[in-house]
Amino acid sequence: MSHHPKISIIKNLTTSSSSDIVFIGIYKDKTLTPSGKNLSTDIRSGFDSGIKSGDVKGKTGELNFFYVDGRKYALVGLGSKSKINAEKIRIASGSAIRSAISKKAKTITLDCFCSEIDSCQPMGEGIALGGYEYNDLKTMDDKSFSISEIEVVNANEDQLNDGIVIGQAVCFARDLGNRPGNVATPTHLANAAKDISEAGNIDIKVFDRDEFTEMGMGGLAGVAQGTDEPPKFIILEYNNGGEKKPKVLVGKGLTFDSGGISIKPAAKMDQMKYDMCGSAVVLGVFHALSKLKPEINVVGIIPSTENLSGSRAVKPGDVLTAYNGKTIEVLNTDAEGRLILADGLSYASKHYDPEYILDFATLTGAIVVTLGHIATGIMGNDDKLMEEVKNSSKKTGEKVWELPLWPEYCKQIKSDVADIKNMGSAGQAGSIAAGAFLKEFVEKNIPWVHFDIAGTAWGAKPSSINPKGSATGVAIRLVLDMLGK
Repeated sequence: MSHHPKISIIKNLTTSSSSDIVFIGIYKDKTLTPSGKNLSTDIRSGFDSGIKSGDVKGKTGELNFFYVDGRKYALVGLGSKSKINAEKIRIASGSAIRSAISKKAKTITLDCFCSEIDSCQPMGEGIALGGYEYNDLKTMDDKSFSISEIEVVNANEDQLNDGIVIGQAVCFARDLGNRPGNVATPTHLANAAKDISEAGNIDIKVFDRDEFTEMGMGGLAGVAQGTDEPPKFIILEYNNGGEKKPKVLVGKGLTFDSGGISIKPAAKMDQMKYDMCGSAVVLGVFHALSKLKPEINVVGIIPSTENLSGSRAVKPGDVLTAYNGKTIEVLNTDAEGRLILADGLSYASKHYDPEYILDFATLTGAIVVTLGHIATGIMGNDDKLMEEVKNSSKKTGEKVWELPLWPEYCKQIKSDVADIKNMGSAGQAGSIAAGAFLKEFVEKNIPWVHFDIAGTAWGAKPSSINPKGSATGVAIRLVLDMLGK
């Protein structure tokens, strides 16, 4: 989890208290940030030997420690001044926090790394993300440590605090994703949604198995047949925008995926606890909304269940009827995420008049083959909305790549015995086939983009803001940027 130290703003480095470490920004050209330049000559000369020797290179996130007059200082690399951007500031801030934790510094002072850009929000995000670790289930040799107080020099307090709230929302989502399937059940997700709703004056509805089955959600009901763990259909409504149309977020809440009758190989099946990371995106966004309180309307929808191979489990060849009345031939029970999302998207289309719909799912292994753990695959039906997604991707550093939904692909999911089937052509364009399937459950007049986060929800390259072996909380910052925060 991310710890929440006390954070205060100070005017300059000379007004710093006797904190354990003072972190100062340095660029590749070996110049210091404005605050660093205002340090005394004696302190700056204490850095000279390291700079002149070439040990201090100023690379983004690089750290070099010095002792000057009995006090510990660290120069934090910010990269090239002409190429400084929000992502580099996040990484540098996260690097400072991680190193402070490793050195067990209880109190630290951070130079303002954002003097070359127009917002301190990325620094706040980096502070929160850099402090993340997941040790909740460790009872032996727990080496977790938290910083108690952080001073930040001359930062914009409101922007910094917004960034910290957003970073904490990502960490909240990471916690949900990192919890094992016997902890993070559909009931656990529903309880998390309830806690968010109570904290932020957000409306919540949760439908149980009998309720959503009677309502006609055959996709979710079908996948849930094989498990005794109670499935849930969760709805959150954040209403703070008056008559504005709501923006709808739909997240796949598959809390453990064995593949069902079409069972997965045993190797790495433990990673299927991450199959609910789409729901974690939705919950993470609402976690932030409950604190930031922007003047917008947002709806979050989470169909949630396990996918197991019990005696009542759905079988290959079965036909299910989704909430919008379309019939689905199930050819592979391991293509279950699209079945439960079908009901979520249908519900959103029927009961709301949305400005747009975004859905998030660890949907296909094929997207990992295509894009690795670097970028999220996106598909949709509206060029303007797609451009909004790409613009927010660039601003937040969360990479996306658009795949086509051409008619030729959409024809590949037509079924001979039902309206559509849950697989495309064998061995071809698996991620696109999944997107084409989901498109069938979004009304044609509603702008929609699908995010396949199977490669980015976990397994990303570790960095100062992304710990090794952890859920990432991907797409939350991107979505919040789209929402105007």
